[in-house]
Amino acid sequence: MKPNLEKLGRKQAVRLLEQMIRLRTLEETLMREYHPANEMRCPVHFCLGQEAVPAALSLVVQEGDFVFSHHRSHGYFFAKGAPLGSLVAELYGKKDGSSGGRAGSQDISHSEKRFFSGAILAGATSIGIGTALGMRLQKKPDIVFCGFGEACTEEGAFWEGLNLAASKKLPVVFLCENNRYSTFSDWHARNADVPLLDKIRSFGVEATQEFGNDAAMALAGIQAGARRARAGRGPVFLEFLTYRWCAHVGPEDDSANRYRGKQEMAFWKKNCPIQLLREAMEKRGWTDARLFRALEQKAESEMAGYLRLAQKAPFPRVTSWREMNESPEKVHPEIPDEKKFRPDFDAKQADAFLTSY
Repeated sequence: MKPNLEKLGRKQAVRLLEQMIRLRTLEETLMREYHPANEMRCPVHFCLGQEAVPAALSLVVQEGDFVFSHHRSHGYFFAKGAPLGSLVAELYGKKDGSSGGRAGSQDISHSEKRFFSGAILAGATSIGIGTALGMRLQKKPDIVFCGFGEACTEEGAFWEGLNLAASKKLPVVFLCENNRYSTFSDWHARNADVPLLDKIRSFGVEATQEFGNDAAMALAGIQAGARRARAGRGPVFLEFLTYRWCAHVGPEDDSANRYRGKQEMAFWKKNCPIQLLREAMEKRGWTDARLFRALEQKAESEMAGYLRLAQKAPFPRVTSWREMNESPEKVHPEIPDEKKFRPDFDAKQADAFLTSY
């Protein structure tokens, strides 16, 4: 399937290509460094092969919008424009990480950029819908994007939230990256033979399915969904058929589990989102080997710099559990002092108990 660039100008197409290359380079850089150094002491779910949707989102999302993500979080962190250097530092557990080195990959967040992720399945939709409700009540003009995998739609919390979003016409754009597998379990073996979009539409929600490796198609779909949400016409569900090249978790090849075949892998790699867009752009004379290599070199230099800084950065210093969040009273002044809230609270006793581990 070849991308249709009719609605894209050259400048936007180049930007879309550049964003995918940057995200691909980030993931490949981290995958190379994960082993054998073993300095990233957290599980990492890479999005290699799934660059199109986050890259497209990065061209649509606005500063005031919220983005919520599941455990495969790097693409959405990237899409929201959160600083990639802080993402790399977070994986190394460093003080300069976006969550202070304490969250790792699955729960990485950046509150200033209004980006939050979490390992709980359907957490991205549940919290995102609640945020959208709050924004509606406060009459805010911004919208919420929820990025997740197809397994999220097998959780009861997802359907409860979808019903609320539909009934209140909340400004939410659901981005479902259907990569077919939940860990090693095939979508078709886990679900009845009823199209996902039929289920979604039964709640009165606008829903479409797109080829998730066509970056131009993904961009058009997200743009249309965002316009609808901003206009107050309710939530939109976008299902993107895509595929992860790497293991479910970590940089290893998990083909030894034999849950997907070589022909299937070959098909999706042949339909690489970066290569598809590059070929379509070359036919129009919008790019060539020299420009493509320049974009690659720029991304490689950028990611190498983040890597060096993260490796040299200091680890966070925590002397007691009360210091796990830096200046919490400044961030949340409404939180009462523990001693006033609980007269029997003994901070020294709590510290001694925790350090005994």
